Amino acid sequence: MGQNALGLTDRNSLAGVVRAHLAARERKIRFLPGCRLDLQDAPSLLVYPQDRAAYARLCRLLTLGKRRAVKGECLLFAQDLDGVLTGHHVIALTETPVEADWVTRLKTLADPGSLSLAATHLLTAGAEARLAEIAAQANAAEVPLVAVNDVHYHTPSRRPLQDVLTCIREGCRIEAAGFRLFANAERHLKSPAFMAALFKDYPQALTRTQEIANACRFDLDSLKYEYPDEPIPAGSTPQAYLESLAWERAATRYPDGVPEKVRDILKREIALIGKLGFAPYFLTVHDIVEEANRLGILCQGRGSAANSAVCFVLGITASIRMKARFCSTASFPKPARSRPISMWISSTSGARRLFNISTGVMGATGRGWPPPSLPIAGAAPSARSAKSWACRKTPPARSLGWSGAPGEPG
Repeated sequence: MGQNALGLTDRNSLAGVVRAHLAARERKIRFLPGCRLDLQDAPSLLVYPQDRAAYARLCRLLTLGKRRAVKGECLLFAQDLDGVLTGHHVIALTETPVEADWVTRLKTLADPGSLSLAATHLLTAGAEARLAEIAAQANAAEVPLVAVNDVHYHTPSRRPLQDVLTCIREGCRIEAAGFRLFANAERHLKSPAFMAALFKDYPQALTRTQEIANACRFDLDSLKYEYPDEPIPAGSTPQAYLESLAWERAATRYPDGVPEKVRDILKREIALIGKLGFAPYFLTVHDIVEEANRLGILCQGRGSAANSAVCFVLGITASIRMKARFCSTASFPKPARSRPISMWISSTSGARRLFNISTGVMGATGRGWPPPSLPIAGAAPSARSAKSWACRKTPPARSLGWSGAPGEPG
């Protein structure tokens, strides 16, 4: 339709941005990921992150709102925006009258020049008068006007489907929906020429759309999973620390000298771990096993990674296979495939204590919760919070483990 960029938002959610990003890439249109924030005590606004740090702040804000509410809901308040809007382009929506005080407050929360006032023209009765009123308010507040289209479907022919979805959301029959349905079918994507005709008296509102698109350069392709920071000695790296730890423990495992065959396997595995960036993952599991051993909880590493010589010398597992599956191309992920390795900690006793150790290690050292994934043997393999397990009256099953790696969220 002539657009070179497209911004789409969900209400208090980023759930659709990945699909939108992929669809836009196929059609060679630049996609601007963003979110519509519906606040409990203030008018709604659109936010478009300009960089990765801003996107992270937006994700944390939505997490805060969803933790407060029941599943499927999100409770956000104006005070939650403090420190969040930096790095975003903010569009104050004008579906309902916007107080001058609210616009002033947004100007203090957003970066200089990154706030706009939304203007729509949906060919309804009074649309021209309302547009003139919003333009005057924007001029008085010294905030640029920007043209938005409140898009709910791509073509007018999809309006009936949108009406049906509205009735489902509202729990009513279509003949009883009344003013809960839109007055016309104008909330569709429009060509630049169509928009220019609608905003012929406010060309600056269309110019502003291009300015926002040029400023918001954040792209979802820049994101990748990053394992939480691992506590390591100052001046070292996870890989260097794992390597030194492995050779130190190897000397303990083999007091008469590390056999040449084991030494060769260790060298290959350490090199592979470094190539794939898995060192923090191995250090995390090592810490959990060390703490379990300190408390006298018997446990045993299992899985393809646990068959490695590295896990053997670190004490994660008590045996070593000279033809370890760990380095085999059949079971260990190639760099291009990013297939997860597996490593389990199995205990014949003290399963709850072992679980508490794992959650404590992850939390106390700043690694965050949950780990890549935390399946419990005999239960659904989903990540569960420590709080939910603390409320259980029956002990969990006997095995704790991770099926994932720094390159996979699980």
